[in-house]
Amino acid sequence: MSSDPMTIDEEAELVAQIREGREKILAELSKVIVGQEDVIEQLLLCLFSGGHCLITGAPGLAKTLLVRSVAEVFHLQFQRIQFTPDLMPADITGTEILDQNQDGERSLQFVKGPIFANVILADEINRTPPKTQAALLEAMQEHQVTAAGKRYELDQPFFVLATQNPIEMEGTYPLPEAQLDRFMFNVLIDYLPPEQELAVVMKTTAGASEAIEPIFSAEDVLRFHSLVRRVPIAEEVARFAVDIAAATRPRRDGSLNFVNEWISWGAGIRAAQTLVLAGKARALLQGRAHVTKEDIVHLSKPTLRHRVLLSYRAEAEGVSIEAVIDRLVESVGSGA
Repeated sequence: MSSDPMTIDEEAELVAQIREGREKILAELSKVIVGQEDVIEQLLLCLFSGGHCLITGAPGLAKTLLVRSVAEVFHLQFQRIQFTPDLMPADITGTEILDQNQDGERSLQFVKGPIFANVILADEINRTPPKTQAALLEAMQEHQVTAAGKRYELDQPFFVLATQNPIEMEGTYPLPEAQLDRFMFNVLIDYLPPEQELAVVMKTTAGASEAIEPIFSAEDVLRFHSLVRRVPIAEEVARFAVDIAAATRPRRDGSLNFVNEWISWGAGIRAAQTLVLAGKARALLQGRAHVTKEDIVHLSKPTLRHRVLLSYRAEAEGVSIEAVIDRLVESVGSGA
């Protein structure tokens, strides 16, 4: 990311560009995507904040189409990696091959893997062994890969969307909770309402879709990352985010009774950081110059649903993570 400071005029111009660009982005995505407004918003918030996203949903819900369309809107290079049980780390990061030039001299040359792109769709990440998962997660964290002792910087911006199929768990390798924490959001894609599903069927069986026109560039995205962090937030609102994250931790002084009963492991500090950073991005997208508590509440589910581990008692009683988060936010908001 560029470290050049922005002037006040440049900052104001960029804020206006984001405000006007939001409607243009939605208009372009509507050419191929029907509905899923919350999902689109959460993907944009991750992109504007420089985070990564975990997408959970059944097959056939246009996850690949959505991610590719977002990449096209921002004129970013897109790569889809289908994760399988036999996929090796070198299959995604790249490997060295023996190359021979015209003079007959041989040397090792590094051939970059598909991870060298701006937007990576890691399809069904829970279908590949931990060794390959770790290679992707390391790249997410460090924005680089290491091969044969050499480090190679990844293209910027670098944005990973990993999908999980929730209906087939046999023979899979679920991501450990500590690794899930590296994803900014866990976005749920559900089935569309009947009317929107009808619109999808009519649109996809009537001919080719309209081409998506790029609105922003990779350089614009990097500038957005810098601008998001400049958005002011009141200490009271930031404390609200910290309190929500802290309230998820059981068996601590002041822990709520239902937390001790239903949660076996709570969220770490990344949860509060995500709530604040994503709240800043949401404020910008909505044309506001400050973060509100409503932003924090609105983002609590995608932020916490993969960071909070329910207890066996909660599962036995049929308590969902969504219900626990709703109660948590309500309790913290009321000061209970």
